[in-house]
Amino acid sequence: MTAPLLEVEDLRVRLRTPRGPAAVVNGLSYTVGRGETVAVVGESGSGKSVSVLALLGLLPERVATVTGSARLDGEDLLTMSPERLRQVRGPGVGMVFQDPMTSLNPVLTVGRQLVEGIRAHGEVSKAAARERAAGLLAEVGLPDPQGALDRYPHELSGGMRQRVVIAIALANSPALLIADEATTALDVTVQAQILDLVESLQADHGTGVIWITHDLGVVAGIADRVLVMYGGRCVEDGTVDDVLERPAHPYTRGLLGALPDLAGDGGDLATIPGTPPAPTDLPGGCVFWPRCPVRGDARCETEQPPLQVVGAGLSKGLPHRAATWCTEGSAR
Repeated sequence: MTAPLLEVEDLRVRLRTPRGPAAVVNGLSYTVGRGETVAVVGESGSGKSVSVLALLGLLPERVATVTGSARLDGEDLLTMSPERLRQVRGPGVGMVFQDPMTSLNPVLTVGRQLVEGIRAHGEVSKAAARERAAGLLAEVGLPDPQGALDRYPHELSGGMRQRVVIAIALANSPALLIADEATTALDVTVQAQILDLVESLQADHGTGVIWITHDLGVVAGIADRVLVMYGGRCVEDGTVDDVLERPAHPYTRGLLGALPDLAGDGGDLATIPGTPPAPTDLPGGCVFWPRCPVRGDARCETEQPPLQVVGAGLSKGLPHRAATWCTEGSAR
C-alpha cells in the first residue's frame, strides 16, 4: 500500500486571546494520498482555515501554540526549521488563500509576485520566469495575461485577483495543493476551468489536494473523501459517496438539509438552530450538543463521542466514521 503524501496526527491549535485560551483545532487527524482530493467542509469558525495555516507555519508564534505532527513525504512540517519550511512552500505545498486582496502585496506588480516565487525555487532566468508567469495567468483564465503582469492587485477585479492567487499556488507544480475557498469569487464557467486545471495537475504530477469549501456542489464533483469539521473537531469523514449520500452525524445531515431543493416548491430553507460554540467556551461533551435536534443519547451532553465506523461504510476500502452516538433521526 502506497504511503500517504500527507499524514496529519492529533493536530491541536491553541490561541491566546483577551478572553482566554481558544481551542481552535482539537485532535484533528487525516491523510491525503497522491492524486487524491480531500474536501474539508463546515461552518465559518469550525477551524478549517486555521488547521491548514498551522501546517505551513503561518500562525503567529506569539499567540498560537501548535502540537501534533504533519508529515509531508515523511518529513514533519511542524518541526521544520524556518529555512526548510520556506523551501517546502511552493514545490512541496502550494496554497490558495481565502482573501486575495490581503494575500497579494499591494505595492508589487502581479508579474513581480509570480516571478519571485518561480525564481525562488529554481535556476530560472527572469525572462523565462516572466514567460512562465504569463502562461500561468492564461491557464487560470485571466484575459490579456501579458498586460496583467504589469498591473497592481488593486487594478484587478476580485475574481481576477483570485485567479492570480491560484496561479501563484500552481507556479511550482506543488506536491500538495491547499485551496481555501479557491473558487468562491469566480463565476461558474471560470470555476469549471480552475477545477479542470487542478484535475490536470493531479493527473500529470499526482498532486494531492485539500479543498476547503462551503460549496457542497463542488465537493460532490471533485472530492474523493470528505472531512466535516465542527468546533475544531472532525465530526464525520469518509468517501464522498458515504458522507453525502449516507450522512451519519446530525450536523452533517443539517448541512445537507440546508441545501436548496431546486425541484421543490420553493419554500423556506431548512436551518440549523443556534450558533457555533466559541472556541474559548466549548461544551464538555459533544461539541454539537447545544444545537443538536436529535439528542438521542444522554452521554453526548457530558462525553465527547469518539470517531468510530458507522454502518457498512467501506466504500473503496475506506471507513465511514462519525463522532456521534445519535445515528438515528435526521437534522433536516
